[in-house]
Amino acid sequence: MQTAIICDDEPLLRDQLKSRLAKLWPELVICAEAANGAEAVSLFTSHLPDVIFLDIHMPLLNGLEAARQISDICKAGNNRCQINFITAFDQYAVEAFEHGAIDYVLKPFNNDRLMETIARLKDRLLHAGSSQQIDPSIQTLDGVLKKLMDQLLPSSSFLQWIKASVGQTVRLIPVEDVLYFQSDEKYTCVVLADGEVLIRKSIKELVAELDPNRFWQIHRSTIVNTRAIAGVVRGLRDQADLKLNGRNETLTVSRNYTHLFKQM
Repeated sequence: MQTAIICDDEPLLRDQLKSRLAKLWPELVICAEAANGAEAVSLFTSHLPDVIFLDIHMPLLNGLEAARQISDICKAGNNRCQINFITAFDQYAVEAFEHGAIDYVLKPFNNDRLMETIARLKDRLLHAGSSQQIDPSIQTLDGVLKKLMDQLLPSSSFLQWIKASVGQTVRLIPVEDVLYFQSDEKYTCVVLADGEVLIRKSIKELVAELDPNRFWQIHRSTIVNTRAIAGVVRGLRDQADLKLNGRNETLTVSRNYTHLFKQM
């Protein structure tokens, strides 16, 4: 029996991955679920699973930092675990996979891509079980993680806070809490899970200041937080609409930006 832990700060995404794994890899037992990297490390120590699925961007401890701690635990105890990242950023996931140390699952989840991941995980688990040595992927993981952390984690040079006037007060909003930005001719609407505020900063200014790995421009008047994307609905003539986590509205992707979602 092979076991796994799923770690993602979005409960809906954890449920979606768990459901798809149940259909595509029914013999895999999900022994625990975590909502942040620190919890994932703690649960890993308790359960020592064969596989762990780690979202990259999470509170308290991100997925890359959690993977580093897990690799240290594996090396210290001569344990084996296949680390698999959950990511919305295909270009970085591909680079990590090409190093051969880790695999990845793209958000939103795709059955064909997930089947490829499962096949590779099964093969690695089979070969790891036939050797008494530490899995080579664990030995080489530190270098890959360092490179990914340098490239993928937001730099302090990017915009971290949005200042919005609300009545007589100025509200400071962490950019990570923004679901999307949408502008008209005069103002930009900042859409949050708990409401909306207006700012005078333009979409052009925001594109230059936001982390491009986290915030994607999908229309001349719209920027979306990739963590808010639940799925992509494709239409005619390469048109696409985005479904958002916990929201009823959809966001239209203009033709100039549909290439961002080719792998989804």
